[in-house]
Amino acid sequence: MSTPDAAVADEPEASNRFTFMASVSKTPKKQIQFADDMQEFSKFPTKTGRRSLSRSISQSSTDSYSSVASYTDSSDDEMSPRDKQQTTSKGSSDFCVKNIKQAEFGRREIEIAEQEMTALISLRKRAQGEKPLAGAKIVGCTHITAQTGVLIETLCALGAQCRWSACNIYSTQNEVAAALAESDVAVFAWKGESENDFWWSIDRCVNGDGWQPNMILDDGGDLTHWVYKKYPNVYKNIRGIVEESVTGVHRLYQLSKAGKLCVPAMNVNDSVTKQKFDNLYCCRESILDGLKRSTDVMFGGKQVIVCGYGEVGKGCCAALKALGAIVHVTEIDPICALQACMEGFRVVKLNEVIRQVDVVITCTGNKNVVMREHLDRMKNGCIVCNMGHSNTEIDVTSLRTPELTWERIRSQVDHVIWPDGKRIVLLAEGRLLNLSCSTIPTFVLSITATTEALALIELYNAPEGRYKQDVYLLPKKMDEYVASLHLPSFDAHLTELTDDQAKYLGLNKNGPFKPNYYRY
Repeated sequence: MSTPDAAVADEPEASNRFTFMASVSKTPKKQIQFADDMQEFSKFPTKTGRRSLSRSISQSSTDSYSSVASYTDSSDDEMSPRDKQQTTSKGSSDFCVKNIKQAEFGRREIEIAEQEMTALISLRKRAQGEKPLAGAKIVGCTHITAQTGVLIETLCALGAQCRWSACNIYSTQNEVAAALAESDVAVFAWKGESENDFWWSIDRCVNGDGWQPNMILDDGGDLTHWVYKKYPNVYKNIRGIVEESVTGVHRLYQLSKAGKLCVPAMNVNDSVTKQKFDNLYCCRESILDGLKRSTDVMFGGKQVIVCGYGEVGKGCCAALKALGAIVHVTEIDPICALQACMEGFRVVKLNEVIRQVDVVITCTGNKNVVMREHLDRMKNGCIVCNMGHSNTEIDVTSLRTPELTWERIRSQVDHVIWPDGKRIVLLAEGRLLNLSCSTIPTFVLSITATTEALALIELYNAPEGRYKQDVYLLPKKMDEYVASLHLPSFDAHLTELTDDQAKYLGLNKNGPFKPNYYRY
């Protein structure tokens, strides 16, 4: 997907950037102020020697994936949750999950996640007395995992009403969805949804009885797209959109460029706390977790090509290099290519090494990166996977032809076999590897979730006129505040500027410490 040319709008006046009241237990209320700165999900044709594989036909965020951390497999009950009559212990039926009886198990998973998300819990405790989201009706479409469960419950504790669906049809942890439903969150999600279920769930969230959203939290842009297309009157009354993925941000910029973005939107994906932590450090750990769990491969001496050397690619390359892999990189950007060269990676074109590499990893955010011509030339046993947001990077559709045989080896691991016996190992059917075949470190999700919560608070409480109908980057002070909340986990102690030092640098002693153009 190409990046739109639309530039990010200038930030609002620094003196009114971000304000909300927060109370601390047993202390007087203090004001925290940031200043100075449709087709059904189909079956692959069954033939002799070929197993039936369910697949998604979507080319965007229905590029869904399963989580191996989930308590139950989507195949444990063939009855669709839409056909079940379920109620919570309080008698509510405003939800649709796989099995509400799994709520207790999901509650334990959320509690475990809370232990690693101390900064988000700290924000919850500081601000819940003032309820900065009182009156907010947030409709969300994200991955529904234990970590996002902590975020959703934090938003509720801060005064918001929430209705939630999953941004990918295999990412939902069923037990967590049940726990959220049991705690009175209207959740419409389960692992293994069809594409029809996916859009139905989004619609049920948006079109609740007597309920109309005024805020959107999206991951991938599908929810925003649905509201824009199907509910234009609701769309016009939205007070703010928060988007966390590169795909969704691209879509917002496209709307803005076309003059169709009639509400302010916050670009969380390009915030420092998202790019440098979730994208870089998270992928540095989770790439190996996903590959090891799904293939048991040893990487010492293996030849790997990583397509894309952005923050995700940097994390992947660093992890693979540390295990002794010989890493090649493809890039379109000369700056990123030079960075890869300086780190000791050979920058090549995919065609130059495709016959010799053992592992191919895509993380460009683009489409048609690995095509059928590349797949045909790969060596026997080559592992192919994707670390980008959507399933457009690897041309999986071209592999669904009569001459090729698919064998399901284990969950999210398929052998695709050519007529001559050559086979490649395709992970997660080209969908996001780390959530398909493993999990993401909870701590780094705390950073992203805290950023999202603050962005929602900022947009919801911003006075009229602060934000126009455009896409905004997060204020620098907000990024710094998110980082500061996480430092106590490491017993880290910041050095404070003296008055003389602050004057010399031209800075406020309390930040922001870097100009907006600074690149970390």
